[in-house]
Amino acid sequence: MLFLPLTAFAADLPALTGRVVDNAGIIDSGTKAALTQKLADFEAKGSDQIVVATIPSLDGEEIEPYANRLFRFWKLGQAKENNGVLLLVAPNDRKMRIEVGYGLEGTLTDLHTKLIIENDMVPAFRAGDFPGGISKAVDDMVMVLEGNPEELEARGKRNEQPPIDMDNLFFTVFISIWAIIFFGSMAASILPPIFGKKLGPGRYRWLGMTFEPSRRSSSSGWSSGSSGGSWSSGSSGGGGFSGGGGSSGGGGSSGSW
Repeated sequence: MLFLPLTAFAADLPALTGRVVDNAGIIDSGTKAALTQKLADFEAKGSDQIVVATIPSLDGEEIEPYANRLFRFWKLGQAKENNGVLLLVAPNDRKMRIEVGYGLEGTLTDLHTKLIIENDMVPAFRAGDFPGGISKAVDDMVMVLEGNPEELEARGKRNEQPPIDMDNLFFTVFISIWAIIFFGSMAASILPPIFGKKLGPGRYRWLGMTFEPSRRSSSSGWSSGSSGGSWSSGSSGGGGFSGGGGSSGGGGSSGSW
């Protein structure tokens, strides 16, 4: 009975049936086959294991704990190396995550996974190209894990937005407000007598308001006679593929589109 809650807790996790588990049905068969072969070749070189998974929805759970649970349930990577990576996409929730095993956190860093999500996956997903975004993400993960992160980092720097100069922004806003008040006051003193309708000595009706330029104060410059409106894996699946017993501590990055 002690194990029953744990069994129920993990019952909603999909089975590990291969290197690409597309339960959401967003990857075409050709891309799936190419990804599977690429990931198998990559794992054969050095034992690092990358698995792609898609699920329709997280059913209200945050993607970070779900990805970590799925990673541990599938036991991705090797037991002694903890060198697994999970790329998870939940299209109905418009969320994605790259979960990195303990042993790879120093190589495939949080910065790298963030750049991959923001530069590869988000633009492609917004354009409706799920297979393309996932393929580019896998390519960049392989590139970094093979010891070539420079291109990814350089690409990230090229795509960075320039920082906002707060001093210049404040100065521009201040000058704009001052100009509006100053020239608005002058216009309220000069224009009503020219274009408005005279109501009496020193009183004019213009643009739906009553102006008394001759009675302007030092602060306002005009007065209005009307008020305006307001502004307001523990088990292996089919195909002879399974995790090797690795684990993750929550390293990686999440994103949405």
